[in-house]
Amino acid sequence: MRRSMWGFLLFAGVAWLAIGWSVLRLEPADVVAVAGPMIFFAALCEAVRALAGMRTWWVNASMAALFVATGVVIVVDRDSTYATTAALVGWFLMVRGAVDIAVSTMNRGTDRTWGLVVTLGVLQAGLGFYAAGPLARAADPVILTLGALGLLRAVADLVTGLRLREVATARPDVLRLSPEREAGMTGYAAGISDFEAHPRHRADQMVEEGAEQRH
Repeated sequence: MRRSMWGFLLFAGVAWLAIGWSVLRLEPADVVAVAGPMIFFAALCEAVRALAGMRTWWVNASMAALFVATGVVIVVDRDSTYATTAALVGWFLMVRGAVDIAVSTMNRGTDRTWGLVVTLGVLQAGLGFYAAGPLARAADPVILTLGALGLLRAVADLVTGLRLREVATARPDVLRLSPEREAGMTGYAAGISDFEAHPRHRADQMVEEGAEQRH
């Protein structure tokens, strides 16, 4: 399942992009009804990551449970003001952004896209901080927040999916040497090991050989 994970992430990225575009065209009265399903979709993405056996599966499983609970609260409290929806969406963004920053920083030595993912995490956390604040307690800020959420998650999932596809389709024989070069590298490594084991003996031998050649 891990090999096909990149396909799901590409699908999720396209879906997030479509969701973000659709949300921006909603009427203010429909925003609260859409916020809950968006969080549920995010929970589904985390659950699939966890089931795929990723290295951080336990983090994805924990976030899936947390986002399901957040979505349930939004759906149950859908008749309240925009402040509750904005606060819960902001909570989701701050958690998702913080996890992206932490995981990508942990993978900075093996993943060349870690800097981009860190940037996306910072943007998500910053957007969540704004959404949870007093400036996002009306319909229009919530719409813009949900649209930006869809866009940021689309970029993050597309980048991760393309990176996983690149790793999955990499040729296994790229670093494989020919038999002649492999034998040469083996002999070279053995010579280096022998020289490092007896450096003084080798140096004295080289001096004696030089003296004999001069005479």
